[in-house]
Amino acid sequence: MSAITDKIKGNWNTIKGRLKQEYGELTEDDLTYEEGLEEELIGRIQKKTGKTKEELKNFIDRL
Repeated sequence: MSAITDKIKGNWNTIKGRLKQEYGELTEDDLTYEEGLEEELIGRIQKKTGKTKEELKNFIDRL
């Protein structure tokens, strides 16, 4: 399990709030978290924001 997965699992409500602040186009559906599907979640956010996977992982890691 990666460090980013651990961070998402442990702090999702905080991370979700910051993502919504940073990327207003994200909806609740875009940010629905299911354990074990972290990569799918990152992919949905990536598709909606146009950011790379690395950019999003770095954003989350900085929180």
